[in-house]
Amino acid sequence: MAERALFTTMPGETVTAFALSAMQETPFNGAVTRGVENVDYKFINGFVDVGDLPCRVALWDDVANRPTPALEEFATSATNLPGFNRRLDFSGFWHLPTRLARWAKCTLIPPAGGDHPFRIATCGGVHIWVDGEHVTGFEPYSRNHTQETEITLPLREGGSELVLLIEDLAERDINFFVELTWLGEGALQSAIPGNADPAALTALMDLARSVHPDKVAFAVGDALELSFASPAPQDVQISGEVHPSVHLSHMPPLFSATTTLVKGATTASLGDLAGLDDGYHPLSLTFSIGDTRVERGIGFAYLRDQQPLHLPGTLAARKKLALDHAARHGEMRVGRLLAQLATGLPFDASSQAILDDTLAGINDRRDCSDFVMVPLLWIYGAYRDALPDEAATAIRAAILNYRYWMDEPGNDAMWFWSENHVLCFHVSEYIAGRLLTGEIFPNAGLTGAEHLALAETRLDRWLSSVEAHGLAEWNSAAYYPIDFIGLLALEYWGEGALKTRAAALLDQLFTMIALHTIGGVSAGTMGRAYDKELRAGPLTELAPFATVAFGTGWLNNGVAALPMFCASDYAPPAELTAYAAPQAPISAHYVQGYGTAARLALYKTPTMQLSASIDGAPGAGGHQQHLVDIQSAAQPFARAWVNHPGEDDPWGSNRPSYWAGNGIMPRVGMDGDCCLVLSDLGDSPRLPFTHAYAPLSEFDAHLSGEDWLALQSGAGFVLLKATGPITPVTTGPGAGLEHRTNGTRTGWAIIAGDLPAGGLDAVADMARAMSLTLQPDPLRLMLRRPGQPNLTLDYATGLARDGVALPFPTDAQIPQVTVGAGAAVQ
Repeated sequence: MAERALFTTMPGETVTAFALSAMQETPFNGAVTRGVENVDYKFINGFVDVGDLPCRVALWDDVANRPTPALEEFATSATNLPGFNRRLDFSGFWHLPTRLARWAKCTLIPPAGGDHPFRIATCGGVHIWVDGEHVTGFEPYSRNHTQETEITLPLREGGSELVLLIEDLAERDINFFVELTWLGEGALQSAIPGNADPAALTALMDLARSVHPDKVAFAVGDALELSFASPAPQDVQISGEVHPSVHLSHMPPLFSATTTLVKGATTASLGDLAGLDDGYHPLSLTFSIGDTRVERGIGFAYLRDQQPLHLPGTLAARKKLALDHAARHGEMRVGRLLAQLATGLPFDASSQAILDDTLAGINDRRDCSDFVMVPLLWIYGAYRDALPDEAATAIRAAILNYRYWMDEPGNDAMWFWSENHVLCFHVSEYIAGRLLTGEIFPNAGLTGAEHLALAETRLDRWLSSVEAHGLAEWNSAAYYPIDFIGLLALEYWGEGALKTRAAALLDQLFTMIALHTIGGVSAGTMGRAYDKELRAGPLTELAPFATVAFGTGWLNNGVAALPMFCASDYAPPAELTAYAAPQAPISAHYVQGYGTAARLALYKTPTMQLSASIDGAPGAGGHQQHLVDIQSAAQPFARAWVNHPGEDDPWGSNRPSYWAGNGIMPRVGMDGDCCLVLSDLGDSPRLPFTHAYAPLSEFDAHLSGEDWLALQSGAGFVLLKATGPITPVTTGPGAGLEHRTNGTRTGWAIIAGDLPAGGLDAVADMARAMSLTLQPDPLRLMLRRPGQPNLTLDYATGLARDGVALPFPTDAQIPQVTVGAGAAVQ
């Protein structure tokens, strides 16, 4: 037998070494039907049981009535090897209902011939062949809900060929994976078929495991440098592509480059970034030695100028400047077209390209088309005379033929259920009904006037829910801009009470933004977050809103809603600037979300901001809730937080991901400048540790001990103290960023504020003098600091100060703000 690369799987581990086919993607809409109106306006953070869309019903029917799929030969397009993920994971986002299939193949070599036990987990369907014979099929096809079963595979001594057909249906975001766990005894080996050089595979996989950007954020003049943990054993070809955001993922790459990682080197450059816009960019990498290839996806931040702008003093002047910036530098989405027309620029070829793409998304009913329908309606209503006749006619047809709600005929995968989408659909229907009152809308068979009446009722329900409960997506740098799409349009186009209520809610959003903005960065705890919002605060869609509203920060290419803010007459309350740039410490407490999902606490000085979501649901599985956050005023990327990873891969995109959200939710308590985080991960968590994100390169200085890490940024500090040793990650994606504490029960104390006299050495002395201990039963985290009250965080009952229970001080949604010396005491 020719030499092969062998990969060992021990009992309880998963088989991940496979040769893969190309992804097969087939449109799969199902029959056109009227959906059932099942939004209850009680918005929660997490997956919603929305019922079965036409595409899912059609899939089940097809699977039930088809014969067993035939085994197919396939060309290898990629290789998956151990190191990134315990799953063979192809999760992603498709805007239209799409049937997905991918083949995988390897040779399994058992300790001895015979029948061997495995466990298989998936959301979609898996068929398995061994040595050309179909052995089993497992087809739960439960949307984004993992199911598993135990199977037996007949494996020959010396090795059997294993082939998997992995299938699922993408209804926008999809958890598309298979996890094959070895339940037998002894070492199971696997080998990749084909002509791959074993030494080359090993080398490429080592590089792909450890690759990471050389900097937390690249600036103007920087080349895109990649770093690796070990020297390359031979020359390696690297190609990289930067693709547009998920909303423009169908468009060509924004950046492509190739380079060689030379033998003995630990860094490689993909070249100058000058032609790329600011952003947190996904980077697709391919590593090659001859015909042997390994693929890897990572991300990086690019911010040309990392010093904040200080814009002119009046809101009107700042709006004008930002609108001009969006018109000339915005992402090629409909918001840029709105900015072009609002600034008086002519409708040109770039305008037509934006319009064509926007209309394609709306007419195809892509998911998230409601986000662009609102600004398109704004354009049609406010700037119709500036449009060519053909453009105006095409927009009018798109408006009339759109599907405005789930009870209208359709077979798409548009998402009608989260609070941001519900708002945008209702506002779209409202404005469309106002603009075309006497017209018949063919899809629903309703007149514009009837749509208007429905939208008024629906918007009343949405506004009443948010007014009563607050936002499930509190403080979200990803979703506040989507809320702004709907609310700014409703404030601009609405009448009567709807307009007044929209303006009042805008005031509340800007109040929360001001409280959680420091140094021009909108940060803080969030109801829903992704890695890009956490790792690159100045580059979020929310960042320019704070810049325009409060005068300091960054403008970027985000145009989802900013042009609407700048083209409107709406003005946030003037006094909020004092919250965004405080001259003295401030604290704030308020609640958000249905069922008081979030009790939010903030402590902020001129130098540092600490915020947390208190209590929550400790022990439950998390989603995208970002519960603890620290942001410096002095450096936009000097940020830190603590969480429990939600998936294996530091570059993954699950919800929760490795960095955004929590696999298992902790108990959180906060008293003034101190936050406590207590985690109980259960008996056998997937990842038995909690960790802190704290990029050392972005802080001015740091000191550390066995169980503490002190960080300085400008005139502020952060102190992290843990109940066990803090182990810094020194290689791979977490190098210089990640700091772990191992164990199924862990605790952290986080203290932040202005640097004391004596500087960082004094903070280190503070760390050495304090004690942080866990009491196992009942589970409690106890912090003792000389000269400070003792704090106890009980996993079941919450926070106490010197033995006295410290309940959250308010049930109000309007922030209760304290300024000055009293801010440090709840």
